[in-house]
Order: sequence, then structure tokens, then C-alpha cells
Amino acid sequence: MTEAVVDDIVAVLPPLLNALEALGFFARHLHPPAFASVINAIGAPDEALQAARGAIGDWPEQFAVLRNRLDGACNETLAAFAGIRAVERGNGDLVAVFRALRQVPRAQEALYPLSTQFPPVSNFFLNAANRGNEGLLARLETGASEHTGIFHDHNEPGSRGGFSVYVPEYYRPDRGWPLVMALHGGSGNGRGFLWSWLRDARSSGAILVAPTATGQTWALMGDDSDTPNLMRILETVCSSWTIDTSRMLLTGMSDGGTFSYVSGLDGASPFTHLAPVSATFHPLMAEMADARRLQGLPTFITHGKLDWMFPVQTARQTQATLSAAGAEVTYREIDDLSHTYPREINAELLQWLNGGLAAS
Repeated sequence: MTEAVVDDIVAVLPPLLNALEALGFFARHLHPPAFASVINAIGAPDEALQAARGAIGDWPEQFAVLRNRLDGACNETLAAFAGIRAVERGNGDLVAVFRALRQVPRAQEALYPLSTQFPPVSNFFLNAANRGNEGLLARLETGASEHTGIFHDHNEPGSRGGFSVYVPEYYRPDRGWPLVMALHGGSGNGRGFLWSWLRDARSSGAILVAPTATGQTWALMGDDSDTPNLMRILETVCSSWTIDTSRMLLTGMSDGGTFSYVSGLDGASPFTHLAPVSATFHPLMAEMADARRLQGLPTFITHGKLDWMFPVQTARQTQATLSAAGAEVTYREIDDLSHTYPREINAELLQWLNGGLAAS
């Protein structure tokens, strides 16, 4: 690698990673009444990234793939900031903010392949507790094979019914691995939602599956076309990698969390644990659920006290209803969480899945 290329990478990676961290903070703490204060909290990391991105010179053709990935990550990150800044100036609304944030997983997808070459990128894709974990970093670097990493099956942007999967680079087939199936929110897609969980799956050693609904959102009313599709996806994954069938988590955000109830409370569901996040629940779901399925079913409910779409009272009532029906319910109410995804809960969910957390 030439000195000029190295200098460009050294110059652009820190502001790129800082900008992505800032976008992650913004997405987590976004609450409509607090929009201005969250914007102020993240500062202007996009300005530093714009300057570093603009200073990159021409690279030899042999580094074209690396350059394209770096450019893609920078451009998607800057596009996300541009959309948010437009709303900050009064041009757009909350929908425009969510649209801008769709660029963030695209930036991460462009950047992730560089984690094998650059330790700062690899560290970025670990949760905070494992950054600097030299043993884990070494396993990640030496263990990669053609059967590990990120795969997409009919899950291109705009498509429906496909799935994305992440398999830790240090995966070995001689033991069972916990599985997390994470369902996106309404109008979302699995390819994007994968990144809400990847850091923790990579840090803790879990196989992560992120399906896309067959319709614009999950089948919450009418015929259920999604559960059969989830079972097809699960069968495909279990036939390709060694899954510990005693540790299979079905989780989801918003509509995805609600559908984890709809599908996961079915008596035939193979999932051992349910973890809806920022979801809604109708008492009829408990009445219609298989009573034997509910007995002792590990269920972890996460909800924000500031949730403006599904008020927190819904989650409190759900906790009471499911506990009364015999489920083992763990409940987390997060004071500063609005209707956004709290990535900090993932590590606790994996610890719970692995038997390290008692219900409360």
C-alpha cells in the first residue's frame, strides 16, 4: 500500500467513525420534542468528515475496491447528515429524518468489509465492552472463512420476503450457536435492521438473522404469510450452520416486536425466547395463544417511557397480562427511550438468552 494511500486512510477513518457514532447516538435519542437538543448534542462531525473526504487524492487502480468501499461509507454518512441538516433548517419533517437515517446501515454495509484490514474499523463493529478485546480481535482476524460473515438471500433494497444473516468470523461447526432472529419495524427491511444487532452478535458469538416481511409490514392482521416464511428461513439457516435449538431468540422493533408476539406465542413456534422492543400488544393475543406455550415462556419486554407511538402503559399492561398467563417475564422500562431502537439492550438480551439473567 503506497504512503499516500495510507495517509488518506489514516486521515479519513477517525472522522468517518466519529460521524457514524454520532448518527448512532442521534438515532437512539431521537424524540420529536427534543430534536434540537439531540442535534446540538452531536455537534458537527460531518464537517470534519467532509473536509477529510475532500482531501483524499487519486489512488492507484489496484486499490479501486478499497477506495470504492471507503467512498461509499463516507458518501452515505454525509448523505444522512445532509438529510438531518435539511430538517434542522426547517425543510422537512420527522419522516424526512427517518428517511435520512436509512443511509446509516448502507454506510455500515460499505464499511464492514474493511474490518479485516483495519483494527479501528473492526473495533467499531464491536460493542463498547469488547472494544480493545485483543483475544476477540485475533479470533475475528484469523477465523474468517467462506461460511462466515454477512450473507443476503433475496434481500436487495426494495425486495420483500428475503433475509440477511451474520455468522461470526470465528464460527466453528462443532458446537451449537445461539440464534437471534430480529424483525424490523414497519416499512423497514432486514438488510438495514441487521446493523442494529451486528455489533453484539459479533461480540458475543451469536448467529444473527434479519428477515424482511413479505408485505410492507408484518402480517399483524388477516392471513399470516410471514410465519411460514420465517420458518422457511429458519430451516435454511439451521441446515447451513450449527444452531443450539435451546437458545433461539425471536425479537423485533415496533411492528416487528408486535409480530414476535403474534408468531412467537403460537404453540408450534420453535423459538425458546421472545424479546419484543417498543411493541404493542392486545390482550386477545394472550387469550388466543396456546396456554401450554405460555407456561414458563422466557419473555423480555423493553419499552421507552417517552414512546409516542405505543405509550408505555401498553407495555406495563402486557407485562401483567403475560405474567398472569404463566410466562417468565423480564421487563425493562428505559426512561430516555422514545420510539427508537435501544442497541444497549442487546448485550443484556444475549446474556439472558445464554442463561445469565434471572427474570424480574
